[in-house]
Amino acid sequence: MTSQPTPTKAGNDPGHAGEPGGSLQAGLKNRHLSMIAIGGVIGAGLFVGSSSGIATAGPGILLSYALVGTLVVLVMRMLGEMSAANPTSGSFSAHADRALGRWAGFSIGWLYWFFWVVVLAVEATAGAKILQGWIPAVPQWGWALIVMIVLTATNLVSVGSYGEFEFWFAGIKVVAIGAFIVVGGLAVFGVLPGVHSDKAGLGNLTAHGGFLPHGPGAILTGVLLVVFSFMGSEIATLAAGESEDPQRAVTKSTNSIIWRIGVFYLGSILVVVSLLPWNDPSIKDKGSYVAALDSLGIAHAGEIMNFIVLTSVLSCLNSGLYTASRMAFSLGKRGDAPKAFARTTSRGVPMAAIVVSVLFGFLAVFFNYKYPNSVFLFLVNSSGAVALFVWLVICFSQLRMRKIIQREAPEKLVVKMWLYPYLTWATAALIVFVLGYMLTDTQGESSGRTTVLLSLLVAAVVVVIAVVKQKLTGAGSAEPVAEAEEARAEIRA
Repeated sequence: MTSQPTPTKAGNDPGHAGEPGGSLQAGLKNRHLSMIAIGGVIGAGLFVGSSSGIATAGPGILLSYALVGTLVVLVMRMLGEMSAANPTSGSFSAHADRALGRWAGFSIGWLYWFFWVVVLAVEATAGAKILQGWIPAVPQWGWALIVMIVLTATNLVSVGSYGEFEFWFAGIKVVAIGAFIVVGGLAVFGVLPGVHSDKAGLGNLTAHGGFLPHGPGAILTGVLLVVFSFMGSEIATLAAGESEDPQRAVTKSTNSIIWRIGVFYLGSILVVVSLLPWNDPSIKDKGSYVAALDSLGIAHAGEIMNFIVLTSVLSCLNSGLYTASRMAFSLGKRGDAPKAFARTTSRGVPMAAIVVSVLFGFLAVFFNYKYPNSVFLFLVNSSGAVALFVWLVICFSQLRMRKIIQREAPEKLVVKMWLYPYLTWATAALIVFVLGYMLTDTQGESSGRTTVLLSLLVAAVVVVIAVVKQKLTGAGSAEPVAEAEEARAEIRA
């Protein structure tokens, strides 16, 4: 851990007069930020959910991942531009507050917090299932409780302890998936010593019904299945506010997003669909990565992958709790959440924000076990499209913030969105298209239509609350010019 850290600029998030004090501290080292940035794009969804995507689109799922990956790269470039100019623990919520108005920062901040406390329950349950398989004497709910308590304690100690845990969790994921790509790649080309698979080969990409066995439309269906596995890419921009050099951390993570997505997502999925025919029954029965390892004759492939998935789950839980608490801290700092959320301990830890976030996570876990097909299903569906809402808000925020930064502090544009504003508008249009296409998916209780409509319902409620709050407090009475002046002052600071 670090010696007595010094407060970071971003710890004192620019707020509004009379707001409570509290400082986050620069407790994250550069190696922590680097691994958080790398590991942030590798979610448990990649290991667990890729098999359904392969079954839906065949080898063409690569195009689905490439399309969503391109979308994430563009969104992260916009976010990196704003965050490098003004690093803050509120990240896109704080930027939306300044660029679009208090209602936008309030709404997207609370929606993002809601998303992550639901994710806490989903991941805790997934981890508990694996752990109970190893030690069945402890019930699932007991394991979920143990996992959440341990990681809550980690986050409460200091940001450095969060960074250290995440460094190792993410490190295991990175090493595991890197090894999988290398070993699988050697097997595909028939040069892996001692291993011969009669199923492996690049011919699998076209030999079983073609590259798009279900037609081009399956690419978009695949997008719906894989888009949510990319959520978490933005965590590095939130964590940068507690690093030793926020601007450098944001710039580095933004510039490296292309190769991270290219290697870990496209690279590993390419290996899977090359090692086995896309319609091999084992992919659906065992999961894509376990089936791929089994095809190479690697002993205990299932247990190895369970360990890797558990690590990913713990990483997601750790980062989810951190992210939810920092968003709550930022909302408190800006007067959009209880004042207690903006208070920190002597170690710079927002204790109230962490405790409240994990309590809601525990409540969601309870609903998962008690009312899985009603209350918990509603929570999951109503938070499902938040990722796309966040990306859309980032697009509109960047459109306005670029102009303000260019006029007032052009030297802070160390990261620039490509082909501004045309590519920003194109990205926003693509996100809207994906949301619209989700409305055509009507299969099952968690269909795309259900997810979008329930997420829009919750978003509408939050926006109404934000607008009413502004009218009651007078925070929304300022003219747009005055809001722009405030944003300029914060950028110049």
